[in-house]
Amino acid sequence: QVQLVESGGGLVQAGGSLNLSCAASGSIWSIGTMAWYRQVPGAQRERVAVIFHDSRTEYADSVKGRFTISRDNSKNTVSLQMNSMKPEDTGVYYCNADILRQRTTFQVNYWGQGTQVTVSS
Repeated sequence: QVQLVESGGGLVQAGGSLNLSCAASGSIWSIGTMAWYRQVPGAQRERVAVIFHDSRTEYADSVKGRFTISRDNSKNTVSLQMNSMKPEDTGVYYCNADILRQRTTFQVNYWGQGTQVTVSS
């Protein structure tokens, strides 16, 4: 059994900062790509930031220069530091990861339960 658990969401004023964390637990052998997605009502879930196993990163244009994704492979965690936040950053943020479980030979994609982020103007 593998779980992704997010933490760190909440309410912040425009211009403020939040840090989201996601911890993977269970029978994990290794983790490949990790990412953060955002979803607002009525819209598709969009990828905000991704970090590959070699620590290369990619960001959505809307968050470049404001958000930073990082990972700690020794702790199976991924974080998203969000600065200079805007009301349009509001949404439910989901952690996503490709995980190779112990005693298996293929990666499985997992999602966290989501954490609400609200940015007030």
